[in-house]
Formats: sequence, C-alpha cells, structure tokens
Amino acid sequence: MLSAAPFMISFHRILPPVLFLLASFCWIAPAQAGLANDLQGGHHVLLMRHADAPGYGDPAGYVLGQCATQRNLGDAGKKQAKAIGAWLSQQGIATAQVFSSPWCRCLDTAHLLNKGAVKTEPSLGSFFDDMGLEKKQTKALEGFIKNELAKPTKSPLILVTHHVNIQAFTGKVVGVGDMVLVKVNQNGAHLSHTIYPSP
Repeated sequence: MLSAAPFMISFHRILPPVLFLLASFCWIAPAQAGLANDLQGGHHVLLMRHADAPGYGDPAGYVLGQCATQRNLGDAGKKQAKAIGAWLSQQGIATAQVFSSPWCRCLDTAHLLNKGAVKTEPSLGSFFDDMGLEKKQTKALEGFIKNELAKPTKSPLILVTHHVNIQAFTGKVVGVGDMVLVKVNQNGAHLSHTIYPSP
C-alpha cells in the first residue's frame, strides 16, 4: 500500500505560495477596478502632472502655441507618457475625456496617453510665472470640473496640468507623471485625494 506522506509533504509546500498568489490577485483586482469605477461615478477626476520635461520653468520670451519656444518633453518623458497610458489601460480605463493645459509638454503628454481626443482647457494652464493668479486659476478649475461632472457623460475625466496647479488644488507636491485621484464636492472643490505615482 502506497503511503500518502510524500504527497502531503509536497502539498503543504506548494499550498502557501498558491494561497499567496490567490490573495494577491484578489487584492489587485479590486484596486484596478476601483480607479476606473471612481472615475465613472461623477464625483472624481484624475489630475496628472505632465511627463518628464528637462529643465525648470520656460525659456524667457516663450510663446504658447509655439512649442519650440517652450520647455518640452524629452525622450524619457515621451516614453513615460506612453507607459502611463498603458498603465491606465491596465486599470480598465481604455478611453476618457482628456483635457490639457495649453503648454506643449502637457498637450504632448495628454496625446501620448492614447485615451482619445485631447481638448485644451485654460484653467489647467500654469501660473508658475505669476503666482498671484493661484486663487483665481484654482477657482476657475473648480468651476470647470463642476460643469464637466454635471454632464450626462460619465466617462473618466483626465486633466493634464502642472505641479503648481495640482499643489494649489490638493495641497500636495507631486513628481512628473504622477497622478492624483481627487474626490470633489458639488462645486468642483477638493474633498480628498489618492496619489498614484507614475508607473
């Protein structure tokens, strides 16, 4: 008669890793579904800082609409923006309403996400050169978010902007390519947030 002991020993050896994998899957799946679900619920937006653009600020005399005069994405930034778009797809976000600051590094980031047409939104524009505009710009952003979330379409709302805008809206400093899921009130003002580091 064959002994069941060797089988039991092997079973006990493989059981813990199998349980770990199952637990990991169960933990990851709700997290992935959670971001997409939140963005379709009408109470959240995803703010994103543009991808890596070497340098600081913009050159003197830069002109909006003339990318050659601005600080732009480098090769690493372009790859980063594509990687963010792929990561969003893994979270269940295949398409979205995408709005961008008028600055070229934001527009390029938004296009490289590959989530649909990109629209320019002035309230997402940088006020780095005139920090006195912070309150006015943030109020305009709140109004924009309020109006967009009030529309019947409940597709995810992705807003590509600058670090100063995100800091003014959420109180948090984020790195290039980082995303902030923001829960807003009925007036489009910040209530709470979750930071998703750039993948």
